[in-house]
Amino acid sequence: MLPYLARRLLLAVPLILGIIAFNFFLLQLAPGDLADVLASEQGGAAADAGYVAELRKAFGLDLPVLTQLGVYLKNVLTLDFGFSHRYGVPVASLITERLGGTLLLALTSLVLAVVIGTALGLLASRRPGGVVDSLVSVLSTIAYSAPLFWVGLMLVVLFGVHLQWLPTGGFQEVTQVPLRGLVLWGDRLRHLVLPATTLALFFVAIYARMTRASMIEAMSQDYIRTARAKGLSEGRIALRHGFRNALLPLVTMVGLQAGSLLGGSVVVETVFAWPGMGRLAFEAVSNRDLNLLLSIMLLSSFVVVAVNLTVDLLYAWLDPRIAVSA
Repeated sequence: MLPYLARRLLLAVPLILGIIAFNFFLLQLAPGDLADVLASEQGGAAADAGYVAELRKAFGLDLPVLTQLGVYLKNVLTLDFGFSHRYGVPVASLITERLGGTLLLALTSLVLAVVIGTALGLLASRRPGGVVDSLVSVLSTIAYSAPLFWVGLMLVVLFGVHLQWLPTGGFQEVTQVPLRGLVLWGDRLRHLVLPATTLALFFVAIYARMTRASMIEAMSQDYIRTARAKGLSEGRIALRHGFRNALLPLVTMVGLQAGSLLGGSVVVETVFAWPGMGRLAFEAVSNRDLNLLLSIMLLSSFVVVAVNLTVDLLYAWLDPRIAVSA
């Protein structure tokens, strides 16, 4: 296990460097840069070619592309992610400030999606073609096809405007007396319900359908018939023998979609004014803040590599037939 882990970590280094280079060149293809944005906002004489050239020189945007890439790689290796000229603070400070909100939203959504989706898939797999199976299939199709922004807006209209049960946006209530302790966390949980539910619904549909298909396949295997011949109860057979083997495709899908949580959170954080990295990435794209956007994409790639490595290690624990070797 340790040699395998060491090899995977070593292979991750050139992979991360390749992702950095690809993202850097990809962003260079986008029209305009930070100097154009700042000059256009000031307007008038400030938008002339001379002023734009001075801005590009000040930000290092006049250097050759390969030189800019080399400077950025050197800074990243020293854990220097640059300076956000748009916000006037280091990029690391911005990411640290917003990372907690995104992790809270993404992890909550992931847990909700896995628990609810798995439970619905187990219920649907008990009697394929039955009433419960048909109902789960219809609801999964609706949840999968509905756009995230539309789902978020409908939840806001229903629970925030008409029923007024939950807040419609933000991270916590703005009050004259700062909230502390359990009151603060209770308020944040109330603000978390709608965005987490919106982001989780799409993944609930995927996990429900995948769990259903995996359980139906697992329950038709020879070892299930052997377990029944031994006289084991159906509940124990389903949970101890069928469900554990049916988890492998689900774990794979969770690993593959972990990185897409950030992409989905861009829409959700914008709809609910949630202060997270998804909304920060959207603002970085609008402002042509290259250093900030590259750092967010770099962090996302780290998350994807780490989650996929964890998934590979979980295979051996879930299914002893899978051997991990170096």
